[in-house]
Amino acid sequence: MSGAGPLVEVRDLKKHFPVKRGLVFDRVIGQIKAVDGVSFAIRRGETFGLVGESGCGKTTIGRLLLKLEEPTAGEIRFDGEAIAGLDARRTLAFRRRVQAVFQDPYSSLNPRMTVEEIVGEPLLVHGIESDRATRLQRVRELLSVCGLPARSVDRYPHEMSGGQRQRVGIARALALRPDFIVCDEAVSALDVSIQAQIVRLLEELRDEFGLTYLFIGHDLSVVRHICQRVAVMYLGRIVEIADSDPLFDDACHPYTRALLSSVPVPNPTIEQQRAHQEIRGEIPSPMNPPSGCVFHPRCPLADESCRRLVPALRDVGEDHRVACPKVGPDAINPVTPVSQGRRNPTPGHPGSM
Repeated sequence: MSGAGPLVEVRDLKKHFPVKRGLVFDRVIGQIKAVDGVSFAIRRGETFGLVGESGCGKTTIGRLLLKLEEPTAGEIRFDGEAIAGLDARRTLAFRRRVQAVFQDPYSSLNPRMTVEEIVGEPLLVHGIESDRATRLQRVRELLSVCGLPARSVDRYPHEMSGGQRQRVGIARALALRPDFIVCDEAVSALDVSIQAQIVRLLEELRDEFGLTYLFIGHDLSVVRHICQRVAVMYLGRIVEIADSDPLFDDACHPYTRALLSSVPVPNPTIEQQRAHQEIRGEIPSPMNPPSGCVFHPRCPLADESCRRLVPALRDVGEDHRVACPKVGPDAINPVTPVSQGRRNPTPGHPGSM
């Protein structure tokens, strides 16, 4: 890593997918606004969390940062350089520095390849280790770093557990010694006990190799544990961004508060007594998002101005920004929220979004 500024900078990023209809799907009838004007920066060596409901655009942002999708508008800068328009040579160099750990360890590994072939493939594709014996030694080292025995090199994915497969995926991501890894729901498909092991491994690797993570997740307890900063997304936009503890302890945006209130407390007595803020209605379609603030149809603070004006992220504390003018110490015309009352805890509630 060569620079002193943020490793990743995202400025007014947009990704709209065309919706087509017709006999040959040649007529565009609309646009799905998966990401609609997102800006943030990821510092070197930190784990930056991205949370929100399914369909809010988290994975699309991850794919844009990996250069698997091209943005409709906006800019992505990696280590100070815009990644749009890179030629083949510079794109190859970029891909060596940016890797991914995917959600499903059962489908992200080729079932016809051995672990040796899976982890060693990046070294072969990028021409780093053409000699098989040297490459095999490197694969064994990577597996050891990720907590797998050297004998795993001859095994196929179907012979391994979910946690072991995810460790293979992490070893593959480390093969090229990247600077930045996108973890897209990297633990959500695993058992809770295995989740803790993988999260601990990710933390150890971050500290040992100076990695930077984008951690996309929906389990708030996991996100709080591993991330230094967290951004909350709703319908393609970031509504709040802050350091992890201030966000979870003193959330400002009504949507963030509602999300946190939905996470049950292990103590049944406390859970029954605490107030909950429920979100009314259904999430609107990203093909036809609401005017003004996208959250206003479900927001207890909304008034007429929320229907007309698109709120920008503004500072409400040290490194804490929120896209709502009605909250924070300098709120403009704050509105008293509608009382949401209390509800009984739902048996078996998973505590995730």
